[in-house]
Amino acid sequence: MEDEEAAAVLRAVGRQIKMWREAAGKKQGELGAAIGYSEEMVSSVERGRRIPKPDFLDKADEALGAGGKLSAMKEDVERARYPKKVRDLAKLEDEAVELGAYAALHIHGLLQIPEYAQALYEMRRPAYAEEEVERLVAARMARKGVFERTPRPEITFVQEEATLRRPIGGRMVLRRQLEHLLAMNRLRHVSIQVMPLDREDHAGMMGSIRLLKLRDGKTLGHSEGQLYDRVISDPREVQVLEMRYGMIRAQALPPRESVAFIERVLGEET
Repeated sequence: MEDEEAAAVLRAVGRQIKMWREAAGKKQGELGAAIGYSEEMVSSVERGRRIPKPDFLDKADEALGAGGKLSAMKEDVERARYPKKVRDLAKLEDEAVELGAYAALHIHGLLQIPEYAQALYEMRRPAYAEEEVERLVAARMARKGVFERTPRPEITFVQEEATLRRPIGGRMVLRRQLEHLLAMNRLRHVSIQVMPLDREDHAGMMGSIRLLKLRDGKTLGHSEGQLYDRVISDPREVQVLEMRYGMIRAQALPPRESVAFIERVLGEET
């Protein structure tokens, strides 16, 4: 587990499961057999080393007669499932009234379909374990709640043309990803623009940019690189990012032309 906050939640959940199991007079193997999980899985969950799925908690609750007390922990466990940096970023997104992002290397995380996100995580080196890939993909998909919350935030994206053509996950995944972009662009509070490769002037040559304007009027930047991930709060640095992002949007294709561009790329893939 990569952060102590999540580890503490999982240890607490594990202790509760162990207490209910012992009170019911069951051994770990007996509980596992009753709920369809291995003894090793039950042991790992009780020690806080594995993250129990909602199904595990529901079945354990019924098998141990916990009266809903174990099932009630699903929300806390679900939050602990996601890496700390994702939880922190999701909190900021929940507070934002405006979000803007320029994505230079791949489709932005908030716009990714699960298969695309999984392919991205699977190609990371050093390689992630399968369980960690599953955890990271679930965390990325959970952040999409920002599109549905009320009041709706204004969300803008600028995608580099290359990100629309790079077949992350294969051609079939790319086609579905492009179709998803078109569907997202139909939302009234979402705007997706394309930065064509033939642009001579480009304010985004320093890399991807992300901005979040919060309810209190404060604007934050977010930067993600090879070995770091940080929130930028210094007003002078944020001002530079705002200026760059504004120029990037002005240099990119307008939203309507961007839709036509994405449709053309999709047509080339079919």
